[in-house]
Amino acid sequence: MITNQTERLNFASTKNIPQYPDFLDVQVKSFKDFFQLETKSDERGDEGLYNTFMENFPITDTRNNFVLEFLDYFVDPPRYTIQECIERGLTYSVPLKARLKLYCTDPEHEDFETIVQDVYLGTIPYMTPSGTFVINGAERVVVSQLHRSPGVFFGQSFHANGTKLYSARVIPFKGSWIEFSTDINSVMYAYIDRKKKLPVTTLFRAIGFERDKDILEIFDLAEEIKVSKTGIKKYIGRRLAARVLNTWHEDFVDEDTGEVVSIERNEIILDRDTIIDKDNVEEIIDSNVKSILLHKEDNNQADYAIIHNTLQKDPTNSEKEAVEHIYRQLRNAEPPDEETARGIIDKLFFSDQRYNLGEVGRYRMNKKLNLDIPMDKQVLTKEDIITIVKYLIELINSKAEIDDIDHLSNRRVRTVGEQLSQQFGVGLARMARTIRERMNVRDNEVFTPIDLINAKTLSSVINSFFGTNQLSQFMDQTNPLAEITHKRRLSALGPGGLSRERAGFEVRDVHYTHYGRLCPIETPEGPNIGLISSLGVYAKVNGMGFIETPYRKVTNGVVDLESTPIYLSAEEEEGKMIAQANIEMDETGKITASNVIAREEGDFPVVEPSVVHYTDVAPNQIASISASLIPFLEHDDANRALMGSNMMRQAVPLIRPEAPIVGTGLERQVASDSRVLINAEGHGTVEYVDANIITIKYDRTEDERMVSFDADEKTYNLIKFRKTNQGTSINLKPIVRKGDRVIPGQVLSEGYATQNGELALGRNLKVAFMPWKGYNFEDAIVISEKVVRDDIFTSIHVDDYSLEVRDTKLGNEELTNDIPNVSEEATKDLDENGMIRIGAEVKPGDILIGKITPKGESDPTPEEKLLRAIFGDKAGDVKDASLKASPSLHGVVLDKKLFARAVKDKRKRTQDKDALGALEMEFETKFVELKDRLVEKLFLIVNGKTSQGVMNDLGEEVLPKGKKYTQKMLYAVEDFAHLSKGQWVADDATNKMVNDLIHNYKIKLNDLQGSLRREKFTITVGDELPSGILKLAKIYIAKKRKLKVGDKMAGRHGNKGIVARIVRHEDMPFLEDGTPVDIVLNPLGVPSRMNIGQIYETVLGWAGMNLGRKFATPIFDGASLDQINALTDEAGVPRFGHTHLYDGGTGERFHQAATVGVIYMLKLGHMVDDKMHARSIGPYSLITQQPLGGKAQFGGQRFGEMEVWALEAYGASSTLREILTVKSDDVIGRAKTYEAIVKGESMPEPGLPESFNVLMHELKGLGLDIRLEE
Repeated sequence: MITNQTERLNFASTKNIPQYPDFLDVQVKSFKDFFQLETKSDERGDEGLYNTFMENFPITDTRNNFVLEFLDYFVDPPRYTIQECIERGLTYSVPLKARLKLYCTDPEHEDFETIVQDVYLGTIPYMTPSGTFVINGAERVVVSQLHRSPGVFFGQSFHANGTKLYSARVIPFKGSWIEFSTDINSVMYAYIDRKKKLPVTTLFRAIGFERDKDILEIFDLAEEIKVSKTGIKKYIGRRLAARVLNTWHEDFVDEDTGEVVSIERNEIILDRDTIIDKDNVEEIIDSNVKSILLHKEDNNQADYAIIHNTLQKDPTNSEKEAVEHIYRQLRNAEPPDEETARGIIDKLFFSDQRYNLGEVGRYRMNKKLNLDIPMDKQVLTKEDIITIVKYLIELINSKAEIDDIDHLSNRRVRTVGEQLSQQFGVGLARMARTIRERMNVRDNEVFTPIDLINAKTLSSVINSFFGTNQLSQFMDQTNPLAEITHKRRLSALGPGGLSRERAGFEVRDVHYTHYGRLCPIETPEGPNIGLISSLGVYAKVNGMGFIETPYRKVTNGVVDLESTPIYLSAEEEEGKMIAQANIEMDETGKITASNVIAREEGDFPVVEPSVVHYTDVAPNQIASISASLIPFLEHDDANRALMGSNMMRQAVPLIRPEAPIVGTGLERQVASDSRVLINAEGHGTVEYVDANIITIKYDRTEDERMVSFDADEKTYNLIKFRKTNQGTSINLKPIVRKGDRVIPGQVLSEGYATQNGELALGRNLKVAFMPWKGYNFEDAIVISEKVVRDDIFTSIHVDDYSLEVRDTKLGNEELTNDIPNVSEEATKDLDENGMIRIGAEVKPGDILIGKITPKGESDPTPEEKLLRAIFGDKAGDVKDASLKASPSLHGVVLDKKLFARAVKDKRKRTQDKDALGALEMEFETKFVELKDRLVEKLFLIVNGKTSQGVMNDLGEEVLPKGKKYTQKMLYAVEDFAHLSKGQWVADDATNKMVNDLIHNYKIKLNDLQGSLRREKFTITVGDELPSGILKLAKIYIAKKRKLKVGDKMAGRHGNKGIVARIVRHEDMPFLEDGTPVDIVLNPLGVPSRMNIGQIYETVLGWAGMNLGRKFATPIFDGASLDQINALTDEAGVPRFGHTHLYDGGTGERFHQAATVGVIYMLKLGHMVDDKMHARSIGPYSLITQQPLGGKAQFGGQRFGEMEVWALEAYGASSTLREILTVKSDDVIGRAKTYEAIVKGESMPEPGLPESFNVLMHELKGLGLDIRLEE
C-alpha cells in the first residue's frame, strides 16, 4: 500500500507528544454548538440559538390574552453552492424557520383556535466547512474576541495627592455596571453606570437594611443597649454608633383629596460618634427611645471606620428615603410614588429582564467571593453586594489582593457562536417588540403567527453584523497558513473590547498565563501589537470561554504518560508547579534528574521532582502554528521570529511548490486542517483519476450499506485556478493513481502551497552568505538567472473583471461585439455577448467586455429621423461603455461567466409553465423512488418483528403497538420524516439502525427538496442578481509572474530583502565542484539581527539535499550541533558549511571561506508589478482640476509643500511657476501649452490656477465680496 507521505527524520527528544487538536475547532465547533442542527430538537442544550429563542419567547400581548410560544427551529438547505455564491456575489445562507404556537388564554375568545405554524424568519449566513462565511461573494472570517470576563474586579488607583483609592466593579453579561469605590475622605460610594454616585449605606437601606442598626449588624460593629435610668449610666464615656432619633407621626389633611394622611417625622437628638456624658444621658432618657447602639470595643473597629464615615455622609435615614434618593439620582426627577421608586433598583439589578451576569459571571463571582449561590441565579443578590463591600474593606486594610486584569482567568474568548447569539438576541428582541404591537392592534380579528412576524427585522441585524462589524473580516487567503491563522486569531479590539488609543502597555504585554494559550511571538508590528494574538497549537476554548492548555499529571515524580493530557484553564493552573516537556525521564515516566526547572505562576524555581504537579505536553506548546513552523526558532531573536511568522502568511503560492528540507513536523497537519486539500474519508480504492476529478470506492459493511442511500463511490471535484481573496490562485492536482488503496485522512491532491500533503510555501535554494559587488548591500538579494528561467519562483495570479448591465432612463444597456467607432481588429476576440474568448492573450487597452449604452442627445430633426429610418444608422445614439484592460495588465483569459435575470414575455411564460410542469413530474418520481427504497430497506430490517408503538411529532400513534410489520403497512405511512417518538422494535441495535436509516432519509429528502426549489427558482427568476442589474458579465484573467528585480523575498527567520539583481548563471559564485549557487545573501544581515536559526537551517539543509532526506526539527527540541555535524560528515559537506567559493566572472578563488548551504526562501505578496506606476495624462479632480493621486486612480506624483520649498531655495522661479500652473491645474494654460508643443511654437504665458478660483469661491462662501482686479 502506498501512502504518499514524506518520511521526515525527526530530532525530537520528547516522547509521547499528543495529537494536536483540530486547528479549526475554535470556529467550526463554536458554530456547530450555536446552531445545534445535528442534535435532535428535544435534546438541544441551553446554548446558542436555542437559548436565544427561549429567552425571548413566549411573547404575550399587554392584556395577557394571546400567547405566542416557540416550539422548535430548523433550516432548509442553501439555495446555491458555496462556489456559485462566490461567482455571483451572493451570500451563502440558509433559510431559518421556527415552529410557533399561538393560543388564547382569554375565555371571551373561545372561538380562537390554537395555531401551530412554521414561520420563515429570514436567511442566515451559514459557515462553510472550512470555517468561513461567504458574504456578497467574498469569504469572510469572524475573529474571536478576547474581552473582560463578566464578574467582579477589585482594583486600585491613586488620587492626585497620593492617596490610594480602591474600587470593586461588577461587570454583567448584560445590564448596568455597578462600582463600589472609596474616596480620599475614606467614604465608600456606589456608582451606577459610571455616572450616578451615592453612599453605599444608602444602597444598603434601599435593599432592605433600613436602620443604622441593620447596617452595623452586617459588619458586626455595634452592640444594642436597652435604655433604663440606672443601666445607661455605666456606659458613660462610650461612643454612639448610631444617631439617637426622636420619631413621631403627624396627621394632616390632603387638600386635593380630603383624606387624612399620616406622615413620619424625625428629630436628631444625638448624632453618631457622640461620646456619652452625664448631660447626654438625660437627653436619651427624655427622648423615650427604647434602645441605643454603641461601638463595640474590639480590634475590628479600626478596619471598619469607613462604614462609620459613610454613615455620616449618608443623607437618608430609612428605606423610603433611600429609594427616593436613588430615584432622584438616577432619573433627575421626583419619584411619582414609592412603588415606582422601589422598582428602579429591582429592575436594574435584581430582575432577569434587565440584568444578567451570565453563567460565567456567576461562576467568577462565586469563585472570587467564596459564595455558593446556585449557577442559575444570574442576577445580583444582597449577599453578593454585602460580600463585595466586605472584600473591599479587607482590601483597604491590606488583608486582600487586587485583581490582575491581564490574567487570563479574567479575560475570556467570545467565539463566533457567542457573537452570533448576541446579534440574534438583539434581532429577536426587536422582533418581539413588533409582535407585541401587532398583537395589541389585532385584538378582535383572527390572526396567525405569520401575520405577526416581520422576517426583515432579524436578517437586517445579522447582515449588518457580517457586513460592518469590526470582527467580521475579509479573509486573508494568500496561502493556507494565512487562512488558518486568520481563523485562529484573537482580537482585543471590536465592540465591547479595547480601542487602540486607550490600550496601554500592560494589556499588550506578554503575561505568564499566556503560556500554552496565546503565542508570545505572533502578533502584528505596529499600532495593534499585543492586541491581536494567536491561539497556541494545543490551546482549546472551554465552554465558559476561557482558554485551556494541556498538561500531563505528575505523581511523586512519575509522569502519567498513559492517560490523555489534562486541560487546565489559567485559574486552575494557579499555584501549580509545572515542569517542562523535555525533562529527563525513563520509560515508565519517572523523572531521573535530581532537580528540575519548573514554572510556578511567574517564577522559575529549581525544585525536586516530588513537588512537581504537572509537566508540559510538548516543547512547542507555548507557540502558535506560524511560530511552530520556524525551524531552530530557539536560536532566533524574538523580534525577528515575530517578523518571520508574520511573513510566512504573505508567501505567494508558487506554480511548483516544494516542501522544506528542514521543517518542524507540523507542515502536514497545517495542510490537512486548512480544509483546502481533499482527504480520503475512509478505507477504499481509487477508481478513476484525471485532472478534474477523483473517484474513490469506499469499503463499507453490510449494515452501513443498508442504512445509506448513497452509492459506494464518491467523486471529488478538484479546484482549478480558483481566485482567492488576495488574487493568488488555488489549483489542485491529484497525487493518487488509479488502483491505489487509500486510508482515512490521506491527502489525495496537492497544490495551493502544498506538496505531497505538506505545507510548501517556498523553495529550497543553494545559498552563499557573502557580499557580491555591493549588490546585496542593506538586505538586498542577488539571485541567479536559473531561478527565473526554471520558473522556481513563478506564481499565477487571477483577477476578475466584471461589468454590469443596467436599465437606464434612456433605455437598456447592451452587451455586444458591435461597438461604434472601434476597429475590427480590436473586437476580433469578442463573442456575440461582447465577452472576450477564453484563452485570448490580453494586453493593456484591449477590450475585455464590449458594452454600449444609450446616450442622451437633442431630439433629431424629422429629416434625420427619415434618413435614420432609411439607412438604419444606429451608431449615433449609443456610446461605447466597454471594459478595457488597465495599463499594467498582461495575461490570459481563464474563464468567463454571464449571469442574467429571466426575461418575462408571453412566450417565455408559457415555456416556463411547461418546464415547471415537467420539473414537478420529474421530482415527483424521484420522491416516490426514494420512499420506495426507504420502505424496501426498512422492511428488510424490521421484517418479522413487531411494532413497539411508533408516533409522529404530534404524538399520534402511526404504527400501533403489537402489530407485525408488513410491507403494505409501511407503504401506508405518509410521512417518515416526522416519525420521531416511540420504539420500532424491542431490540436496541435494530432500533439504532432504523433511526440511522430514517436520519439519512431525511438528509436525502431535504437535498431533493432543495434541488427542486433551486431548479424552480432558476426557471422562474433566472440568476439571482443585486437589484437594478439585468446582467452581470465576469471575466477571469490569469497572470503568470516570474521573479523580478524589486520583488520582496524572505526566509523563515525574519530575514527579508528585495531582489536587487538577477545575475547570469555563469557569473554567480560557484563551489569547488563547479556548482553555482542560486542566491547570495549579505552576511552582515545575520549578527546584528541575531537570527542564527537561518545558519543552522542552511547547514542542515545542505546535508539533507546531498543525502536526499528531509528533517523535522521541532522548535525548542530541535537538532543539536553534534547531530548536525554528524549529518554533514555523513553527507560529505564541510562542517558549518564553511567552504571556499570561486568568482564566476574571473574564475579566481575568493580570499575567505563563506557559509554555503540550502535555505528555504519565500516570495512575498509585495510584488513590483503591483507597485510600478507611471502616468502621462490621466484623470483630474473635478473641483481643484489637479491630477488624482495613487496607482488605483491612475494618478500622478504630487509636488508638495516641501518640494516647493526646495525649488524656492534654488530660486528656480520659472520652473516653479510652470509646475504650479500649466503642469497642474491651469486648465486653459494646459490646453494652450499642448497646442504650442504640437505646433512647435514658444510657450504661452500661464493663466490662473483653478485652485485660486476655488479659494475665491470659498471666501465668497464666507460672505466676503472679493473681486480680482485686472
